[in-house]
Amino acid sequence: MMQPNLPSAGAAFEEPQIRVRPAWITGVILVNLGINAAFYGPLQVLMGLQAEHFDPGQKEAILALVTGCGAAVSLVANPIFGAFSDRTTSRFGRRVPWVVLGAVLGAAALFALAGAPNVAVMTILWCLVQAGCNAMYAAITAAIPDRVPVPQRGKVGGLAAMGQTVGILLGAVIAAVVSGNIAMGYIFCAIALLAGVVLYLFKSDDAALDPAALEPQDWGAFFAGFVRPFRHADFTWAWITRLLVNVGNHMITLYLLFFLKDGVKVQDHTGLTPEFGVLVLTGLYAVFVIITSVLAGPISDRLGRRKPLVIASSAIIALASLILAFAPTWIGAIIGASVLGIGFGAYLAVDFALITQILPDASARGKDLGVINIANSLPQVIAPALAWPFVTFWGGYVSLYIAAAVIGLLGAVFVVKIKGVR
Repeated sequence: MMQPNLPSAGAAFEEPQIRVRPAWITGVILVNLGINAAFYGPLQVLMGLQAEHFDPGQKEAILALVTGCGAAVSLVANPIFGAFSDRTTSRFGRRVPWVVLGAVLGAAALFALAGAPNVAVMTILWCLVQAGCNAMYAAITAAIPDRVPVPQRGKVGGLAAMGQTVGILLGAVIAAVVSGNIAMGYIFCAIALLAGVVLYLFKSDDAALDPAALEPQDWGAFFAGFVRPFRHADFTWAWITRLLVNVGNHMITLYLLFFLKDGVKVQDHTGLTPEFGVLVLTGLYAVFVIITSVLAGPISDRLGRRKPLVIASSAIIALASLILAFAPTWIGAIIGASVLGIGFGAYLAVDFALITQILPDASARGKDLGVINIANSLPQVIAPALAWPFVTFWGGYVSLYIAAAVIGLLGAVFVVKIKGVR
């Protein structure tokens, strides 16, 4: 049975020195896996099919509406839940309660999505999925700088990225296996989300915070705290670079199902259904993300240098977009997905380690990482708003993927502005 952890309040804020054990790392991996299965099974296939079911002629607009509203919720949920977890005084620790509550909320909303009768209900339920999963993600992300010493963060960041990627692949597998049964797909995603938290609950070693150590809540200071990290130039540039790279990446992946169906016409040329094509490409992408995230993180630990790997990986992501733009074929899609996996795997591992080293306040890691995670969520609003007119009015998928490459390259350029990390 899970045992409460009761170290001193200072232990929750100190820079960790003891290397974490494999069981703890595995628990973090599985939480990330469950979150991403719950996110990307719907995002990659299920919601696209559901949008097409409601109105085939407006499927792109419906998908943009639903994902944009969900992303707007995540913009608020991630930093808010991160800040709440910083001040949580549960006897089981600061982060564990939010992992549990988020999993329950997210799974309940996914179960309900299986029977959503219209676009409005679908949108509300997806917003609840985003709220629950972002509570989990805020807490589990903050647990890494809470527990992992700097020389181990590249490795742990890479393994967490591996869990995220396997979750993305699992989501695609679920969507493909259910063969168009949208309701069953949502149910399997909910089960994956709940199953992913079990090991972490027993192995979290989450440091409990003594309520007496907390000052009374000042709500003015609380809300001002979401802006305060931007007084630190390194934090600001890290946020901007992550935003740009993620906007480019989301523009690449948002309409992948429709790109294969309408741009590549994969079923006409290969006999594969677009849904199965998404699974194949996601599998290739996942393999390369796993390889490069597991390799790049420890390499950056040994070198003591993060920025050159972040810049190189951002440029590789942009190259993948250009491949899709100028080779809109099934072979081009395979190559593009592989290159994207190579770049994004290294980026996920090393950029996360870099960010944990420039956080302004050890007592507010959850809140500050939540603010950083806005740069993961905001692209889900920006990318659909940018992508839809490109696809519909401004040249189709070729212009879409060129724009994605340009935006991602800007992210690579601005990494050089970060001065506090090599």
